Amino acid sequence: MALILPVKGILPQIGNNCFVAPNATIVGDVIMGDDCSVWFNAVIRGDVNSIRLGNKVNVQDGAVIHCTYEKTKAIIGNNVSIGHNALVHGCVIEENVLIGMGAIVMDNVRVGTNSIIAAGAVVLENTIVEPGTIYAGVPARKVKDISQELINGEINRIANNYLMYSSWFKDVE
Repeated sequence: MALILPVKGILPQIGNNCFVAPNATIVGDVIMGDDCSVWFNAVIRGDVNSIRLGNKVNVQDGAVIHCTYEKTKAIIGNNVSIGHNALVHGCVIEENVLIGMGAIVMDNVRVGTNSIIAAGAVVLENTIVEPGTIYAGVPARKVKDISQELINGEINRIANNYLMYSSWFKDVE
């Protein structure tokens, strides 16, 4: 069973039709929307500040969402995929975003709608990722504007696939 714990009397709130893997950890001031999934060994740690996830957010295996004490919150919009082993820390991720595997998104970053953060990218503090762009590299920089094909073929496809994958585990819980 997943580790879901209160911190300072605040228990995470998990929306309807969500899948939380048996070894995922969700603690503290976390509010998760509907149709979300938190996969194996993922950690959502709302102990030092609040974390808000919209609807249809998937937090893939080994990913971590955290904040900075009394400074930054994590706000994640609808239809967001956070790839395997990604770190999302004290930032705002708008809607329809793909955070690639192993990417790091630091404090006070804002990732605009319909954007992709490439696998392995490091988005430094205070960076503003313009809507409809792809950022890659260390440190991450804009590499191009995103096409409608990538929005449909990657961002939406992955979010929809993870909703389907989570349904496979519903009878197991």
